[in-house]
Amino acid sequence: MLSILRQYFPVRNMLFFFFEGCVIFSCFLLSTALLTLSTSYWFDLMLILRICLITAILQACLYYNDLYDFDIVSQIPEIIIRLLQSLGVASILLAGVYFLFPLVILDQKIYMLSIFFLIVFIILWRVGYLHILNKGMFNQRIIILGSSKLARDIYEKITNTIDCGYTVSAVIPDGHDEETDKLPENLLVDQTDKTLGEVSDAYEINKIIVALKEKRGRFPTQELIQCRTKGIDVISGSSFYELLTGKVLVREIEPSWLIFSKGFQKSRFKAGMKRMQDIILSSIFLTVLSPLLIVVAILIKIDSKGPILFAQDRVGGGKKEYMMHKFRSMVQDAEKLTGPIWAGDNDNRITRVGRVIRKYRIDELPQLWEVLMGTMSLVGPRPERKYFTDQLEEKIPFYAQRFNVKPGLTGWAQVCYDYGATVEDAVEKLNYDLFYIKNMSLALDMVILLKTVKTVLFGKGAR
Repeated sequence: MLSILRQYFPVRNMLFFFFEGCVIFSCFLLSTALLTLSTSYWFDLMLILRICLITAILQACLYYNDLYDFDIVSQIPEIIIRLLQSLGVASILLAGVYFLFPLVILDQKIYMLSIFFLIVFIILWRVGYLHILNKGMFNQRIIILGSSKLARDIYEKITNTIDCGYTVSAVIPDGHDEETDKLPENLLVDQTDKTLGEVSDAYEINKIIVALKEKRGRFPTQELIQCRTKGIDVISGSSFYELLTGKVLVREIEPSWLIFSKGFQKSRFKAGMKRMQDIILSSIFLTVLSPLLIVVAILIKIDSKGPILFAQDRVGGGKKEYMMHKFRSMVQDAEKLTGPIWAGDNDNRITRVGRVIRKYRIDELPQLWEVLMGTMSLVGPRPERKYFTDQLEEKIPFYAQRFNVKPGLTGWAQVCYDYGATVEDAVEKLNYDLFYIKNMSLALDMVILLKTVKTVLFGKGAR
């Protein structure tokens, strides 16, 4: 397993991405060799750079079309459809690049032959890889020690994720109750006659996940020490779940876990670099998107009565209140009769223009100015109104911790979870927000910004 940005990624998945890039590169190189009948292409630096550019654009299109999410794309017909869509989009993007930079143009015949090879080889390559995933080949074998709700959540996540890289070989319950009954009987192991080390040897275990209901008086310290010194990884259920899913479970973790776990590292240097990133990127976005902002402002004014911008109170870093601005997407005085409420599906207060700009998050763009001024950051927990935060603090553990950083125009919760309009949705978003606050870095910010582009392009999770 590789740990990247505090999440585990199976090495085979990273190798899959790398080797698929090699497959794409090789298809174009093979086409060049067949059509030019020359051996000098290996020494043609410009040709190599052209093919590298095509490979990068093609893999970006595959990523944005969810072809690296095997929970979505695990059937051959779906692979073929999405592959053809990706190749079409990549061809359009390359046409634009070739128009602007003619020097990087690749011969049309070579390109067409390469596309044929790509369709054949990528489909065969992916069918083979899916066979490996379905058989669980090269998976790490794990034991879940305990039968708490957290243990069941871990089991279900592993079972429902085809490429997580783990196989649950056994579950050793710490009692029998409702949660235990939800686990498959064939995996339950009675530890009466065997030690934890003997069970681990029998199942060839790589990792033990400790997710006990109650640790006092039941924690098998000596057995876990023996397993650890034998080279078996031992990890707490909360930490494993965080690495596996990219979120924490605020209703399952204990205060001691937050206190002693790694993360939450702050420094003036990191804060300064994050602020510099906000200033540079928000300035670029405001400049590049200024024509779009003007057009949207005109359309809002034509579509319905009221101001172009909508100002609303929000709670920011350090619980300081401020006014956040958005393009108005609802009718004027939308909350006059209802009071403060979350937007719902098919909300009749939303205008015609509002539906479009909300779907593609265009209504949020005026907040780039607040990012530039320092009230907000590009990436962070989404700010909420004080009317709601006061209620959520009382109902949700650790909710106040999200105020330790500046609110963001986008965030880890926004790219991992759809729009929320209930307390349970707020809990789920806090699970992701705490993961971000705990592991925040410039690298994670860039991942979130790239995921945000994907979310915006496909209009996911908006209301």
